[in-house]
Amino acid sequence: MKSIARIAALGLAALLLLIAAGFFWYRSASLPKTSGELSMNGLQSPVDVVRDKEGIPHIYAKSAHDAYFALGVVHAQDRLWQMEMNRRIAAGRVAEVLGPKAVDTDRFLRTLGVRRNAQAIVQNLAPDARAALEAYAEGVNRYLEQRSGPLPPEFLLTGAPAPAPWEAADSIAWMTMMAWDLSANWTQELLRMRLAQKLDMTRIQAFLPPYPGDAPLHTQDYTGLYRSLAGVTSQLEKVSAIAPPSLVEGMGSNNWVLGGARSRTGKPLLANDPHLGLTAPALWYFAHLSAPGLNVIGATLPGLPAVIIGRTDRIAWGLTNTASDVQDLYIEQINPENPSQYRTPDGWANFEQRTETIRVKGEPDVQLAVRATRHGPVISGALPLADRAPMDARSHVMAFSWTALRPDDMSFQASLRLNRAHDWEEFLSATRDFGAPQQNVVYADVAGNIGFVAPARVPIRRRDNDLKGLAPAPGWDARYDWIGFIPFDELPRQYNPMSQQIVTANQKVVGPAYPYFLTSEWVWPYRANRIAAMLEGAPLHDLDSFAGIQKDVVSLAAREMLPLLAKAQPKSEQGRAALKALGSWDGSMDAGRFEPLVYNAWLRELSRQLFAQPLGEALMKDFWELRNVHQPTVNALRTMDAGNPWCGATQGAQSLPRCVDVLSDSLEAALADLRKRYGEQMTAWRWGVAHEALSEHRPFSKVPSLARYFELRLPSPGDTYTVNVGRNNLRDDAAPYTNHHAASLRALYDLSNLENSRFMHSTGQSGNVLSPLYSNFAQRWVDATYLPMRTVREEVEKEQIGTLSLRP
Repeated sequence: MKSIARIAALGLAALLLLIAAGFFWYRSASLPKTSGELSMNGLQSPVDVVRDKEGIPHIYAKSAHDAYFALGVVHAQDRLWQMEMNRRIAAGRVAEVLGPKAVDTDRFLRTLGVRRNAQAIVQNLAPDARAALEAYAEGVNRYLEQRSGPLPPEFLLTGAPAPAPWEAADSIAWMTMMAWDLSANWTQELLRMRLAQKLDMTRIQAFLPPYPGDAPLHTQDYTGLYRSLAGVTSQLEKVSAIAPPSLVEGMGSNNWVLGGARSRTGKPLLANDPHLGLTAPALWYFAHLSAPGLNVIGATLPGLPAVIIGRTDRIAWGLTNTASDVQDLYIEQINPENPSQYRTPDGWANFEQRTETIRVKGEPDVQLAVRATRHGPVISGALPLADRAPMDARSHVMAFSWTALRPDDMSFQASLRLNRAHDWEEFLSATRDFGAPQQNVVYADVAGNIGFVAPARVPIRRRDNDLKGLAPAPGWDARYDWIGFIPFDELPRQYNPMSQQIVTANQKVVGPAYPYFLTSEWVWPYRANRIAAMLEGAPLHDLDSFAGIQKDVVSLAAREMLPLLAKAQPKSEQGRAALKALGSWDGSMDAGRFEPLVYNAWLRELSRQLFAQPLGEALMKDFWELRNVHQPTVNALRTMDAGNPWCGATQGAQSLPRCVDVLSDSLEAALADLRKRYGEQMTAWRWGVAHEALSEHRPFSKVPSLARYFELRLPSPGDTYTVNVGRNNLRDDAAPYTNHHAASLRALYDLSNLENSRFMHSTGQSGNVLSPLYSNFAQRWVDATYLPMRTVREEVEKEQIGTLSLRP
């Protein structure tokens, strides 16, 4: 028996050694080659790719073609699974590798036709832009052909096939999906349509108040129309649930620029931190491209041959989202005599129709009938109607207009040409091509100039349009049609302002005299006001003071709210202690304090108690987020002594709960919930523990057994309204304080010496979980530290991982 046991133990040990050897071989073999030579057909001349110690590739080429080719190679080396998932998402082909659970989102994106439109865009690009896309795709494909090691782990674990050849349209389609992430008006239109099923116009306007200082935008009373379309509303509600997430509060960005008179160096300083969903690997990939006429470094998107945010050797630029209203929903009436037609101002017209085939892993193909009207795709058709759907859902459909779904969207061309700009005129010329989404682009150059422009195709709506793009419009009424786009030269713009300062943080960027309508749904100006105050707090600035601003976690929203919360009448000892602690707290969302957690939990419970009953469970489930509930909560507390649509000054006034009772009860309920989550001792709670920054992995964050290995979690400071932003999801009962959206990258530019510039993104350069470069940025990103943004080869080579020479 002992010999048998010994043999078994030896066998087990041998098996474990074999498994360990296999793992170490796979880890090594799946990582990219970073030194030596690779021969690749398609190159015009040799290219050197020097990876610095952080894994950032510096591409030194003899032509722009070869630089774009090499960028395709390094993107595929480091982010192949991310690229594969991104193009499958855009094309509506995720179910091919992930199975039935992905079918509905595929249906939605096939209905939008993102990939089809991308193919049309490619044909309309200028020759140099098409050439860049083709060179990049060739680089990706030559790498795929020559790759000798195993594919990244995600391919192995999902059983996904090796990637098909990359195409130019794959790049453009992903750029359109980035525009989707930063556009959201259609969801707010749907919110108004759904609110109209339960509330009158007075309460709708109270729930969705105007931007501070603005009067409410007058519209027609649309409640009667939408109540007659309850079936269409219900169908659209289901469709919105399968659509990829789009803009939420906290997604946006900060940028600011100071002229030389406000800088310690005498030259401009520029800062930028775009706020997007946190992913592992990060959305961004840092790269430097050097070729004759091209020297640019910054943040690229894997799948695109351009630096989206960065600097050349003459200029720097940064982006924030304008969030203009570039999407409209249209109610289209179906011809009762001919269901292949819909009503227009000129009579009945035929739907454009096509059939899409969605392949599903392990199941039969799904056939999808797609219709489109003169306004755009019929998105209510993304899901089949239930057998007992209301009559109006059979007589009307919902079409979707969006500026990004146009074959003349030249946004990629704009990014490409920004990479070659040397001065303000060339910068403006590049941004003329920008189509979607509208961005606030700040600018600085080595000559000492600063500026700002907000380029995009922004629709012009007729003066007699009494819905103002805020709610779905009758598609047969011509007054709701777009009548053109704001001319480029009349878009918001500044150049060398007297103040020597430009700040954009998604706040309103135009004054009352601006003649065109951009949107009425601006982001609240807390971040913009905080940045401006900190800039004005010192006569001169440098990169270190700019870094301090990017790291700032004081919430002006909390400072506004705290005096209102002080009216509470706590009913427990812990409630009184909590109120006292908040009374001496400065609104700093510091990861090591308990007060931010108490505050955020209280605000969450307060908004639930104010709005859950009037809105109903379904609306709260879908729209309970700070974008919708913060300002009406503030307004309710400001008017609690007089009463408002949500609570009364006295018990039973207008059948409403007493405001002070809601305020007090919500504190006690919030504390009870926190005790269940984090223990009895309030002073031991920590905001950072609850507010972990979660970088989610596609698709393994949805697989519990794999999530812990692929996603990244780190305690983090901030909230939705701090400069160092960290947005949590109120609707997530399991983890309502987890940080999902934050500064996806931070960059600081010194125009006195651009080699002093700095940047950082949220994970690491590699998309391979087995690489030491998968998460090596993460803690430094939380700490708001930076990497040097260098381009001089001698400096880059001092501490390099290796040099890979690509040879024709």
